[in-house]
Amino acid sequence: MSTSCAVVPYTVRTELFRSNRFIAPLRFHNYRSKCELSRRDVVFKGIVSAGASVIASTVAAEPKGQGLEKLPFKPEGYNYWTWQGRKIHYVVKGEGLPIVLIHGFGASAFHWRYNIPELAKKYKVYALDLLGFGWSEKALIEYDALVWRDQVVDFVKEIVKEPAVLVGNSLGGFTALVSAAALKDQVKGVVLLNSAGQFGDASSGANDSEETSFQKFIIKPLKEIFQRVVLGFLFWQAKQPTRIESVLKSVYINAENVDDYLIDSITRPADDPNAGEVYYRLMTRFMSNQQKYTLDSVLSELSCPLLLLWGDLDPWVGSAKALRIKEFYPNTSLVNLQAGHCPHDEVPEQVNKALLDWLSTLTSTLLQAA
Repeated sequence: MSTSCAVVPYTVRTELFRSNRFIAPLRFHNYRSKCELSRRDVVFKGIVSAGASVIASTVAAEPKGQGLEKLPFKPEGYNYWTWQGRKIHYVVKGEGLPIVLIHGFGASAFHWRYNIPELAKKYKVYALDLLGFGWSEKALIEYDALVWRDQVVDFVKEIVKEPAVLVGNSLGGFTALVSAAALKDQVKGVVLLNSAGQFGDASSGANDSEETSFQKFIIKPLKEIFQRVVLGFLFWQAKQPTRIESVLKSVYINAENVDDYLIDSITRPADDPNAGEVYYRLMTRFMSNQQKYTLDSVLSELSCPLLLLWGDLDPWVGSAKALRIKEFYPNTSLVNLQAGHCPHDEVPEQVNKALLDWLSTLTSTLLQAA
């Protein structure tokens, strides 16, 4: 498969840096950036690259992962849970308030390699592979955002078994949001890192018309054949190690962490016999049905504190989207980072510090309310 930073499919209608360590003074920035991508952009930039997902502070980039403990890479994976007859991979470390990490499109639990060990010093950290990705089963089903929502909801109920904080990057961010909305009081906070998802467009669907027989029996089958040929080639190209490395380096502002560990964590799942078919289903059925799931509709159902850890240099999803989320959902803290689409892997020290600070405040508030 691909990386959300392994990378993202945005919303999936549409919708992976270094200097000396220092923290710039807190200040507001208004960056101009696009909040969404066209599906064509996703195919050729996001997915292919991937496979190849208040505090208004701006933090300067620093060396990534230097001296940080790293989750050991295990080709066989860590733990497995059977969900609806499917094998689901997950990692668990530490003790304390549960933190559930959800990767982006095409990535896996291993994408949190620099975050799990640090967070596990104070909290019980879970990182799971979404169905169809990573070491989880490549199920031949009709993928939909609600499939992953149900998976995370059941994971919290059956494996975590207590209220938790959900953390997601890219596709994992949107999955965290819809899961939190469903779990209600079982989620004490949500953290988004350059999340997928788009705000609703009142004019969308205005031009929908009934499908004609010609479209249904002639155009649609021909379109599917063409899509299979093109996407089959794209998948083959996307899973080549050299292609993955090239694209990751183009989306990680600081490419230091584009290493064998990261590349191997993407290429191994792509060798699964069903990986190509899953890729096809994600790129056609799943991505074409995402307009019905919007950020505003999901945020309207959220009731817990929200933290945005946002890579402002993301080529696809910049700070404008984070500002819009904060404007729509006031119970939001925002930390701007000089990083790309996957700040947790690009500037893990900064992400870990910001997340731990926010979690400390959150746990204090929860204790006071108890």
